[in-house]
Amino acid sequence: MQSICVFCGSYVGSRVQYSQITRRLGEELVRRNIQLVYGAGSIGLMGILADQVLELGGRVVGVIPNYLSNKEVMHSNLSQVHITDSLLERKYLMMELSDGFIALPGGIGTLDELLEVYSWAQLGRHTKAIGLLNACGYYDAFLAMIDHSIREGFTRTDYRRLLLVEEEAERLLDRMMES
Repeated sequence: MQSICVFCGSYVGSRVQYSQITRRLGEELVRRNIQLVYGAGSIGLMGILADQVLELGGRVVGVIPNYLSNKEVMHSNLSQVHITDSLLERKYLMMELSDGFIALPGGIGTLDELLEVYSWAQLGRHTKAIGLLNACGYYDAFLAMIDHSIREGFTRTDYRRLLLVEEEAERLLDRMMES
């Protein structure tokens, strides 16, 4: 894996552990010589992750729609920036530039990005690994909803295995490399 797209919040969240695990993921990406692809923001977990990777000498590619470049306070020191016309184009380009995906804690935008690549995997649009970095059990309720959807007959059981879930960055990346 040469390039991983990370979806994460433009806020830091209410727990210090979210920032800590974000920094740890950045360290692991650099240690493994994996390029970061992300939403190009300089604030929240996005900014923490990009800063960590850049500080350690890693490569960071940002992808952002033109209309969000000011709203999300676009990072000014990235290795490369792609500005798109729409959010959909952003997600598609992020998918094309990446060999796998990780979702850190985040809000509705993070869930949107995660669900997009998850549904694309179900539809056979890609076979790339999708990881959830489940810091402090952040994704427990989301995973319970997926399991509920399976029990209720709306989601196939084998689709649940498309999500690799771990609480530690090292273990998640190990599993993603194995898949």
